[in-house]
Amino acid sequence: MKAPVFLNALRAFEASARHQSFSSAASELNVTPAAVGQLVRSLEEWLGAPLFHRGTSGRSRLIPTESAERALPDIRAGFDRLSTGLSRLREGTRGGVLTVAVSPSFAAKWLLPRIDRFHEICPETDVRLDTNLKLVDFAAQGIDIGVRYGRGAWPGLVAEKLMEEEIFPVCSPAWLKKNGKIERPDDLAGKPLIHDLSVDAHIGFTSWADWLERAGAKKVDPARGMQINNSAAVLQAAIDGHGVALARSVMAKDDVAARRLIKLFPKMTHAAELAYFIVYRSESASLPKLVAFREWLVREATPTS
Repeated sequence: MKAPVFLNALRAFEASARHQSFSSAASELNVTPAAVGQLVRSLEEWLGAPLFHRGTSGRSRLIPTESAERALPDIRAGFDRLSTGLSRLREGTRGGVLTVAVSPSFAAKWLLPRIDRFHEICPETDVRLDTNLKLVDFAAQGIDIGVRYGRGAWPGLVAEKLMEEEIFPVCSPAWLKKNGKIERPDDLAGKPLIHDLSVDAHIGFTSWADWLERAGAKKVDPARGMQINNSAAVLQAAIDGHGVALARSVMAKDDVAARRLIKLFPKMTHAAELAYFIVYRSESASLPKLVAFREWLVREATPTS
């Protein structure tokens, strides 16, 4: 088996074993399930032994054989070392290209308005943004560093808290003028609410139902209104006067400061359970370009007196 095919077969085997499914492995590797199955079979033929138990009645998942299970930690460690070597090679051959993974909304509302300040202090580093709502494999996709929103636990990544935030309702000045005073949460009854569906509620993301319950509102239906799966679009909908959005302070900071959005009930505070974290692979922690970008992120996120 030629080296490139051999590496692809190993990657297909490792992903299939981790997901216990050819289909899920295929989605991760951006190939067809049939291609994954063929790669695994070619590796089995080369080894002269099966890698998964097959044909067991009622079994819906791929279960590695005992020998395959013993080999997986070494294979995964080998991929990690190979990825580190490629990162160092790329560092030397591609110059100062830094690949940063962030959500599209975080890029639009926080990172891009500030990125020129990074270029001013590190003009030799070119930033390549990888914007994706799905969690990406840093090693497989060549990601150097990222910012993720959550509780701070992602397998295989170091996570350092960058920013906490608050949750509060916002609307445009024009909408507020048209709809009159909104002095209490119950004044939102019958008003159009804008819902942010960009983060799964089961991990602790604050929904309108959560906020209204905590605020003591009894007359507002938390299920009605426009639903959008992009935080930047949620804020834009509020700016355009389509209703009241439940904003995240980090995302809405610049719009509130510029008076494009007005914070309702300013005396009420609701701390988010989730936060923003800088994430990277431990083996890449000492890369100069990563260190520079990480330090810059922290400075940008630190409130000035």
